[in-house]
Amino acid sequence: MKNERKVFTALGIGLAAGAVLGVLFAPRKGKETREFLFKRGTKLTGIFKNKIHDGQRKLTSMKEGFRDNLNHISRKVEEVL
Repeated sequence: MKNERKVFTALGIGLAAGAVLGVLFAPRKGKETREFLFKRGTKLTGIFKNKIHDGQRKLTSMKEGFRDNLNHISRKVEEVL
């Protein structure tokens, strides 16, 4: 979990630095740059949403697996008692 947070933090910092440098050294006009940034931001938002949904699915799967294992252990304990 810590590694994922570090990756997302580094990614965010890299994106911000890239955006600033891109605007400063952009060969395009302001309108073209804004359109480019908007499209790029929209694309990245979609990517982040997909990653979040994937993470939620994995957590749900892990929770269900944990619950199943706990129920199995509980049944075994009851059998022994």
